[in-house]
Amino acid sequence: MKWHEMRSDEVMDTIHSDRDSGLTNKEVQKRTQKFGLNELKEADRPSAIIIFLNQFKDFMVLVLLAATLISGLLGEYIDAIAIIAIVIVNGVLGFFQERRAERSLEALKELSAPQVTVLRDGKWEKILSKELVPGDIVKFTSGDRIGADMRLIDTKSLEVEESALTGESLPVQKSTQPIAGENVGLGDLTNMVFMGTLVTRGSGIGVVIGTGMNTAMGQIADLLQNAETMETPLQRRLEQLGKILIVVALFLTLLVVSIGVLQGHDLYNMFLAGVSLAVAAIPEGLPAIVTVALSLGVQRMIKQNSIVRKLPAVETLGCASVICSDKTGTMTQNKMTVTHVWSGDQVWNITGTGYHPHGEFLRDGDPIDATKTKTLQQILTFGSLCNTATIKENDGQYQLDGDPTEGALLVAAMKAGLRKETLLKNFEVIEEFPFDSSRKMMSVIVRDKSGNQFVVTKGAPDVLAGVSKYILWNERQENFNSKYDTKVKQAIESLASQALRTIAVAFKPLKSNEKINTSFEAERDLVFIGLQGMIDPPRPEVKQAVKECRDAGIKTVMITGDHIITAKAIAQQLNILPQNGKVMEGKDLSDLSVEELEEIVDDVYVFARVSPEHKLKIVKALQSRGHIVAMTGDGVNDAPAIKAADIGISMGVTGTDVAKEASSLILVDDNFATIKSAIKEGRNIYENIRKFIRYLLASNVGEILVMLFAMLLALPLPLVPIQILWVNLVTDGLPAMALGLDKPEGDLMNRKPRHPKEGVFARGLGWKVISRGFLIGIVTLAAFMIVYYRNPDDLAYAQTIAFATLVMAQLIHVFDCRSEKSIFERNPFGNMYLIGAVISSILLMLVVIYYPPLQPIFHTLPILARDWLLILGLSAIPTFLLAGSLLTRKSTKTMI
Repeated sequence: MKWHEMRSDEVMDTIHSDRDSGLTNKEVQKRTQKFGLNELKEADRPSAIIIFLNQFKDFMVLVLLAATLISGLLGEYIDAIAIIAIVIVNGVLGFFQERRAERSLEALKELSAPQVTVLRDGKWEKILSKELVPGDIVKFTSGDRIGADMRLIDTKSLEVEESALTGESLPVQKSTQPIAGENVGLGDLTNMVFMGTLVTRGSGIGVVIGTGMNTAMGQIADLLQNAETMETPLQRRLEQLGKILIVVALFLTLLVVSIGVLQGHDLYNMFLAGVSLAVAAIPEGLPAIVTVALSLGVQRMIKQNSIVRKLPAVETLGCASVICSDKTGTMTQNKMTVTHVWSGDQVWNITGTGYHPHGEFLRDGDPIDATKTKTLQQILTFGSLCNTATIKENDGQYQLDGDPTEGALLVAAMKAGLRKETLLKNFEVIEEFPFDSSRKMMSVIVRDKSGNQFVVTKGAPDVLAGVSKYILWNERQENFNSKYDTKVKQAIESLASQALRTIAVAFKPLKSNEKINTSFEAERDLVFIGLQGMIDPPRPEVKQAVKECRDAGIKTVMITGDHIITAKAIAQQLNILPQNGKVMEGKDLSDLSVEELEEIVDDVYVFARVSPEHKLKIVKALQSRGHIVAMTGDGVNDAPAIKAADIGISMGVTGTDVAKEASSLILVDDNFATIKSAIKEGRNIYENIRKFIRYLLASNVGEILVMLFAMLLALPLPLVPIQILWVNLVTDGLPAMALGLDKPEGDLMNRKPRHPKEGVFARGLGWKVISRGFLIGIVTLAAFMIVYYRNPDDLAYAQTIAFATLVMAQLIHVFDCRSEKSIFERNPFGNMYLIGAVISSILLMLVVIYYPPLQPIFHTLPILARDWLLILGLSAIPTFLLAGSLLTRKSTKTMI
């Protein structure tokens, strides 16, 4: 039998504790030795040195180190130092990101109550919560944070806010009654309280049944420690690219050295030629450019209310195919709002959401004056008087102090012009009977200015209906017979079907000398007035954001701890749940293995009454189906799934520190719609990364082929190693970085998400790299051969011509890389950063060619004006030849 199934006395007997005196200090010492301190344990972490060294295990970092060695062999020590600096900077950044990400458990530990009031040796005393042991008797009251998991043995109007743990948007009413059933969800364990939750009303006494890692919070901590951090698609692709480039570089080095030696060339010179080809094959600046592109994307996202904590997460957003979103506070406002009032078989709708007291009252869709409808005014007035909450205004912002349900009743009255402070000038509250979970009601006795006294009661509709003798029907008082009882039940069912939580309001006039001493006397023979239906409303912008995500091929899944009726209704309002979409509860989820869930998870759009383990299970099932999963949330209960997801997103305003530390992306405005903007930015960043990979590799292929063809044709080397290094580090670098700033193409958000296994060279990128690179190599070699055969004795001049042709061909080709289709598809002046980068590269090239002190270093000579016509004409061929043929095919298809 589990703790929640036992009676209070059975709990005390099982845990060997005493209700009246608590544990003895001697027994506390024994149990501390057995169970340890009431703290969340952290998994063993690698030392700071190991974490730092691990940053250099990345494959592309190894590529950079190889490039450093090559540059050193060539005597280019400045280049080697620059590459080493890039490696160290990347390592330091990675080190600090990893250390910061592991602060999740520290934030969890802060949720533990620092001090608690405990009964030991018959005396109540305050101790640190970490000193609690199973069997301790603890008392708590409104505002206290629960220090351990406890079974309740006494409650007085106790309500506990558990949203960070369960996702439940409302405080939970607690009692001491046993609960039948073994697989009961956390949200339904009303006779227990849990570490880290907050008491919002009343008081209680509990016996500790779980401490440290044996608490519900401890289970989450364990999940956080064991949740695997997924490698991002970008990391996988760069590793794939690095391996390809290493193989190509080694193959080309061996090939050139072998061919040269067989042709009788000097071995040392051939080795240098082979090494220069290896340098050409490896884009040394690629990791640095990727990091810069991601960093610039991060800056743009900050302006759109998104804070990125882990750089690769930006790109991961771009291929997200599923967003798993928490409901409470993420899709909804986490502000209970009265939307319907029912009385006498009439229904009034109230517009406006949140605590802002502005809205209209509608009857059959038409606005009405609430002050001229007596019954409506009466139910709103009484809902405000029988109320302990207050609404405070500060600089136009309205904040609730008190219970969310009572706050909703206050705001509904304020929308009709009935402010509580004004009502209290006309009505004096002379007695209050606080809400009690056993009575499920709250009552006050009020006196008006004429001296009339009456009882005002609010509470659970079925309970109030049971203690009402009369009912107001069409502004007349009728006997509450079976006919009206049926009408009330139908109204309750109707409002409940719309996921509305209902509160009933009733009253009873008192005789002038009548004395009421108990709640039992007050709460009988009441006059039932009506019902107020409320809900935590959806954020108004979320519906459009969900639609835009669907248009982009992204499925939105709601995961919540709330009841299934509420979750389903909100999902329907937001168009998350399609006509044939499935809804699943946590208890059904518990009976399925991850493999069984995988088979149906694509058809489920709403998961209700779920636990932290369930959320993790859902994320893993979706990932097993090949999805890139984004998990949003704000509570402690969301943290394990946030960490395990491909991209974890937390809320900046309402999010707990635990959720933020586990996430990769924080939404500053808690706005689900911001995710859409972040996804667009993520997609654009990845497309820009593809653009500069296309540019860099096509350029490098051109460099490789011009050298390889020259060797095969037994020609002198068209480029010397220092020229190849200069092109790689200067000409390639600036335009590639500018491509990282390119604006998105118009149809970006109408495309389906990329397949998670899509390679770097997918969607024709490989062909574009090879075809453009081939042509760049051919025209560079052609320029070299034309000038070399014209004057074989001036090899340095022919090499300078080849150098200039290669640079100009690449700088023209960079504009073609801006579009997946053709250079003619986009305005060349749409990226002014690119214009500036190209002009800078041309100027640097001219300096190398015409500045005398640099000519000996780079083996260049001044180029004659007539030869620039040859250079520019040949340089334009690779881009405009293929672009022109593509345009011709497109025109032909249009005519057909």
